[in-house]
Amino acid sequence: MTETQEAPAPSPRPSNSPGPGGLALLWRWLPMLFLALRRRTRETVAEMRKVLWPSRKEMITYTTITVVFVTVMVALVSGLDLGLAKVVLAVFG
Repeated sequence: MTETQEAPAPSPRPSNSPGPGGLALLWRWLPMLFLALRRRTRETVAEMRKVLWPSRKEMITYTTITVVFVTVMVALVSGLDLGLAKVVLAVFG
């Protein structure tokens, strides 16, 4: 800083006096919150109407395939776990 420049004034301390806040702030923001929620709900419903929902037959087919796949994977992982446990017991005894 040069001699011709003045130092910036210190910022004032925050006061402890009750200012705009608390219930007044809540009542000011509440209508905007409800409007935002209403808009969000309206947009969500509009997007859900665009979704191509599967038919009952497709849903049964997808569910069956998923259950069969999960069952096969559980059997595979269980078999590997059992086999590796026997190998570990055989080695370490």
